Amino acid sequence: MSEVPARLPMEWIAGSLKRERARAGLSLSELAKRAGIAKSTLSQLEAAGGNPSMETIWALAVALGVPFSALVEPPAPAVQVIRAGQGPTVHSEQSSYLASLLSACPPGARRDIYYVWLEPGSVRDSAPHIPGTTEHIVVAEGGVKAGPLGREVELGPGDYLSYRGDVPHAYEALAGGTKFVLIMQHR
Repeated sequence: MSEVPARLPMEWIAGSLKRERARAGLSLSELAKRAGIAKSTLSQLEAAGGNPSMETIWALAVALGVPFSALVEPPAPAVQVIRAGQGPTVHSEQSSYLASLLSACPPGARRDIYYVWLEPGSVRDSAPHIPGTTEHIVVAEGGVKAGPLGREVELGPGDYLSYRGDVPHAYEALAGGTKFVLIMQHR
């Protein structure tokens, strides 16, 4: 005989309901009406009480305009750690550019964060990104010359640079072992 899986923690569902209802700008009464459930039932669910059926959760998801999973998935971890050198990396075929994606752009957010390793001897030319992109660089070690073509700036450890990423731009290491954080912000 197989074991019945434990039911979802009501705290997950309660937190998701509150978050999605606030995002949709709906009152308790309006969401209950749209989902075809009693306001008292919705109030109880948002207080982490009750034992909602799949149909109730589904009706709430439809009324909120979100996937069913948005109401039942576990909350994202409060802290995420990627140790130096252990993130997934991509290599450039054009230069000695190696980037490790630290945080992809989650739904609703519009930014990516990379940790970049760059060695002298080649320039990493970058084509324009989507309109409205801004890049931010913070140098950790070494030195880098970066920015829009013709307006590059030399940076050292601790220096910060922000520039439009929707125009041709480049990165060039000025010292061996150059490392920097690159944040791509999209509108």
